[in-house]
Amino acid sequence: MVISAALGFAAGIGITLLLQRRRRVLASRRTSKRTSKDRSIVLNAPQLLAWIDAATQGWMILAPDHSIAYINDRAERLLHIPSNRLVRGMKVRDVLDIPVLEELIFSSRYQLRSQRCEWDQQGTPLEAVVLPGSDECWLVLIQSRQSLEAQQQQQERWVSDVAHELKTPLTALMLVSDRLELAVKEEDTALVQRLQKELRRLQLLVEDLLELSRLENSLPQDDSEHVPLTLEDLVDSAWGSIGPIAEERRVTLQLDRSESGPLRGDQRRLHRAVLNLLDNALRYSPDESSIDVSVRQSGGWWLLSIRDHGPGLSEADLTRMFQRFYRGDPSRTRSNRSGSGLGLAIVQQIAVNHGGRIEARNHPAGGACMDLLLPREPLQ
Repeated sequence: MVISAALGFAAGIGITLLLQRRRRVLASRRTSKRTSKDRSIVLNAPQLLAWIDAATQGWMILAPDHSIAYINDRAERLLHIPSNRLVRGMKVRDVLDIPVLEELIFSSRYQLRSQRCEWDQQGTPLEAVVLPGSDECWLVLIQSRQSLEAQQQQQERWVSDVAHELKTPLTALMLVSDRLELAVKEEDTALVQRLQKELRRLQLLVEDLLELSRLENSLPQDDSEHVPLTLEDLVDSAWGSIGPIAEERRVTLQLDRSESGPLRGDQRRLHRAVLNLLDNALRYSPDESSIDVSVRQSGGWWLLSIRDHGPGLSEADLTRMFQRFYRGDPSRTRSNRSGSGLGLAIVQQIAVNHGGRIEARNHPAGGACMDLLLPREPLQ
């Protein structure tokens, strides 16, 4: 009997331990499921639309045929659409007479990037950003421009005031440095020359900051300064500006003149863009080498390619070279000249304002290649 009792007691303990272990496993599974569910939240369409309805910004979703698939209350108020008018399913052009917005939608389809425009809707200044999506759908974000205009004007005034305040002492310092160069002892001449070099660099930085600010605050559709021109003439004119520097290092220009590249654009700013690209290529070109330039058609674009025969671009260069103040590895530079660090950022903004883009790549045969793409047809 003692043996039977012992066996019964041992069996009871074993069953109890098994039950406790089973409960721990089940609890662990339930906790794991809850954690997994919390980490992978799936938002449903009704919830997203409810948030969009409550947004302070106007939202409009367009179907591939340019019909209004969804529009929130804020967008209807900004566009002065009566609340009792059902516009979902209607074409945008049947609801709104906004040519600049319709043109922007078509443009975003071909350029595959966000587009921005401004217009006045019954006396209300509005701004729209068109974002292309999958399946040829679009998201149009609409907001009032009144507060944005005030901020922009304040920023422009601030940049202009700072630039003006910097230009005056920089000019005075340049005059002082010129006098110092004549007055100092011979052993101090190198210090004065370094001072002059840094002052010129600061002057260039101020001018480039002003230009970049003007470019960023101008609209891509502003073609008031656009004139007929050719990319070939722009290259010749820009090379004339840096030709003396290139001759010192015996670097030549090899321009393929089979295509002239006629288009309409802002001559001054496109000249600046081409000049910056050629100057950048010259900095990385070995002595007694060439800079190869070609102009050719690429679909609806003019493609201006500028290639140097330098060491090429690193992965960091390809990722960040169009950012403000980015400088590549100085060991690859073949020139002692220093820039403001804004040259390629200015090129990118000029390209965007002309409806184009700038791309960088390494040439298969060596060296870096900059591709400036501009639309062949003028912006309307």
